Amino acid sequence: MSPRDPLPVTILDVMNDPGVFGRWFADASWSTWRVVAAAIFALPLSDTALPVFQRLTGRIQPPTRPIREAWLAVGRRGGKGRFAALLAVFIACFRRHVLAPGEHGVVMVLASDRRQARVVFRYIAALIDAVPMLAALVARRTRESITLSNGVVIEVHTASFRAVRGYTILAVILDEVAFWRDDSSANPDAEIVAALRPAMATVPDALLIGISSPYARRGVLWDAFHEHFGKDDDRVLVINADTLTMNPTVDPQIIADAFAADHVAAASEYGRDGTVNFRTDIEAFISRDVLDTCTVARRFELPPVAGVFYIAAVDPAGGSGADSQTVTIAHAEFRDDDVIIVVDAVREVKPPFSPEAVVADFAVLLHTYNVTAIIGDRWGGEWPREAFAKHGIVYEIAAKPKSDVYRDVLPLLNSGRVELLDHPRLVAQFAALERRTARGGRDSIDHAPHSHDDLANAVALAILVAHATATTPIDTGPTGEELDSLRAWSRANGFSFSDPNLAGDDDDTYPRFYL
Repeated sequence: MSPRDPLPVTILDVMNDPGVFGRWFADASWSTWRVVAAAIFALPLSDTALPVFQRLTGRIQPPTRPIREAWLAVGRRGGKGRFAALLAVFIACFRRHVLAPGEHGVVMVLASDRRQARVVFRYIAALIDAVPMLAALVARRTRESITLSNGVVIEVHTASFRAVRGYTILAVILDEVAFWRDDSSANPDAEIVAALRPAMATVPDALLIGISSPYARRGVLWDAFHEHFGKDDDRVLVINADTLTMNPTVDPQIIADAFAADHVAAASEYGRDGTVNFRTDIEAFISRDVLDTCTVARRFELPPVAGVFYIAAVDPAGGSGADSQTVTIAHAEFRDDDVIIVVDAVREVKPPFSPEAVVADFAVLLHTYNVTAIIGDRWGGEWPREAFAKHGIVYEIAAKPKSDVYRDVLPLLNSGRVELLDHPRLVAQFAALERRTARGGRDSIDHAPHSHDDLANAVALAILVAHATATTPIDTGPTGEELDSLRAWSRANGFSFSDPNLAGDDDDTYPRFYL
């Protein structure tokens, strides 16, 4: 068999032929995947394959023509990555494509992050390199692409709507699409698919495939499942299958242990009795409409104003991991007998960075707003306290954990009592927060897997503290050595405890934070 044979070569041919991919895909453990492959390309199903197809899709009749979109919700370790690589190589090497002179058709694999993209690319490269007639087609190779002599390029990218523009796309595979996150967008999967569909509309037989373990009941995978699962006469095919259905070689005890530890999570990760579930214990925490209402368009930062008492909050980080270090400045205003919290400034430094240098930069900003005390979480032990103290700033630890801060700031956002800056990454992080219901019924709020909430954390804390401080009587402090150190630094640097930012009638008082 050759990719240049005059007769059409089907995906089942290459999966079964020992001279191509038969050594990996012809055994019984891949029998269900062969049914999926046949359905995607509208190949005839045998009497034994048809009932399998019906269980996987909820449909009665298989497609009679190649589908335009396939959405595969498959349990973890079900063989999704290898199947995605097989599809990419088959479409690139064995399907006929009509391309203009000098034009390159692209088979694109989009993955949630660079690590996952490298995994899929290794599978693709291994399949091509293992078959001499396919290896002979390779004209050029980079770390993220393979150019073939037939004018087709296989490329892997991290999930970004920018990555899909300007290409002639023959097929695109959205790997682990249920877990795509992007700090610059609340809905990166929807934005990417919206950019892909018009680009593929004019390409005959262009194919879009989303393949992932399911997650929450939102996003393009859930939308496809909700709208198309079980529907005949549809150019969109939806598959739903648990891990053992797709990969019977997985040890059942691993799955049983996962169900014993967390039944809800295991039902989504591995599934059971033929299906895998979208999680019902996770929902979006803040509506995007609420965030849009609270955002002041084209307000990027407010300058300090004399006489205004500013609150500052920080989300510290070590500088070498994945987290950013962020700081937020906010203040309260009384309008029509109500308290409005205004976010004045937001700073984010992405890794890698020197934590001490970032603290020094943040301190300059804080002193610009006459802030001499900041609040943050317990991360880093004594380090944040000592680092900020070197710059004359008292670091206080928030009494509430992050989840409770998010919970308590939600009513302020919902009631429109917060003015946010026009900051897309901040809004995207807020919109991506998830509310999870634990076994005991207690809710927790946090960022989704593979995403971040460094900006949202600092901003939510500043909002809540500013509101609490504005509506709670002022206590005094600090005392002892902390007071002596702060007074000495302030006087040496031209600051006084009589600044309007500091409350009280004498020189030894400043407002305490309330949560």
